[in-house]
Amino acid sequence: MSITTNTITTTTQFEHWIGGRPVPPASGRHLDSTSPHDGELVLRIADGSAEDVERAVIAAHQAQPAWGRTTTAERSRVLTSIAAGIREGIDALVELECAEGGKLPAPARTELLIAADYFDYYGSIVRTLAGDTIDQGPQNLTYTRREPYGVVAVITPWNGPLNQASRGIAPALAAGNTVVLKPSEFTSGTSLELGRIATQAGLPDGVLNVVTGLGPTVGVPLVSHPLVRRIGFTGSVATGRAIGRIAAERVIPVALELGGKSPILVFADADLDAAARAAAMSVLINSGQVCSATTRLLVERGVQDELVRRIGAILNDKRPGEDFGPIVTPPQFDKVLGMLATAEREGAHAVVGGNRYGDGDGAGVPERGLYIQPTVLTDVKPDMQAAREEIFGPVLVALPFDTEDEAVTLANATEYGLAAAVWSGDTARGLTIAHRIEAGQVAVNGGVMGIETPFGGYKTSGIGREKGIEALYEYTQLKTVSVTL
Repeated sequence: MSITTNTITTTTQFEHWIGGRPVPPASGRHLDSTSPHDGELVLRIADGSAEDVERAVIAAHQAQPAWGRTTTAERSRVLTSIAAGIREGIDALVELECAEGGKLPAPARTELLIAADYFDYYGSIVRTLAGDTIDQGPQNLTYTRREPYGVVAVITPWNGPLNQASRGIAPALAAGNTVVLKPSEFTSGTSLELGRIATQAGLPDGVLNVVTGLGPTVGVPLVSHPLVRRIGFTGSVATGRAIGRIAAERVIPVALELGGKSPILVFADADLDAAARAAAMSVLINSGQVCSATTRLLVERGVQDELVRRIGAILNDKRPGEDFGPIVTPPQFDKVLGMLATAEREGAHAVVGGNRYGDGDGAGVPERGLYIQPTVLTDVKPDMQAAREEIFGPVLVALPFDTEDEAVTLANATEYGLAAAVWSGDTARGLTIAHRIEAGQVAVNGGVMGIETPFGGYKTSGIGREKGIEALYEYTQLKTVSVTL
């Protein structure tokens, strides 16, 4: 069933969304989705299987020719209607993401409004989609055209359910593809609601399908299906590599967004208050569960203590459940705590935070809540686990540098390359450093990144680009046509 009121109850049960309607799982089984805030049951989702994937892919395959033949103007109208549907149902969607994913209402609303913006944006720019003509003399007409792949699989993580689903689905649909979405089993609710919203907005049946369940039983059959012609995945490096191997064997394109260990470089001449706010927000926004979070703090040695003090003053004033939320899943909660324990054993020092919240600490956190204190680690060495591996929690690791070259070396001393930030009173130096950092996005002195700016990584942070007009091109394949006149 779909959410029709502003009240989420423990009896809410979702089926798959296939062919424009809810479809019960072939197995008859459902999975529990619990709140990371207090461990209580929020809803139940269909426990999918290869049989459910088959039904969804066939529905998408059958719907694609007609959808692919629509004009860009027709697709534009449908996508902008989906955006309006998301905004119309925003209150229920916010409640659902807060209950299932532990998000705070204000940032959840912002994320969901951006999800609507993706459909508006791609609904608008798809009308500019065009090929080129190639001059081969007056007796020939040669031109290129951008065509859809067909059925696209989109697999999303648990940290930004509807936002990240929309980021992939909107350009894929705009380009004329049909989609089978597999959301995380931990946060599937709003993705299933998107199926209903899209159908009500006029999207033809079968153009968008949502199959829920586990990676081995839904994700693997989906990316392995012979009718799936392109894959978009956001998640862990390990899973991305496994999907990449399947895509390589099948010789189909894949876009992988696999996280990062993004640096924030702060020079002594920077606006330290602004830099401190930016660094603090990297661990407060979604409790650091953001793939592009700049949680590796590289500071010019002379101002490190002062900057850490200012960051600590910000973080110490924040309260769980009010200023930041919980870790979304129990396994991730345990992983973050384990990495904090390892950091302490290796010699790092938590000058702020460093522990989970528990009974008797005065924070008002429920006994089963997955809350971890916003943390700043100092005395960190480049070879420590906390400096090398993605923590994906509210943990900032601080390392000093003495020269520009050392700063760049530290910034690039990682297998990742998703994002970075540079703070300096000398803008020219900030831009020079930005050009030397191996990352797909670099913000200088708080530079703004939005829907229009391409997003994707260097190195093991992934391949391909999302957002911007580049994402629309990612979901098209180029054909050349030539005729002798």
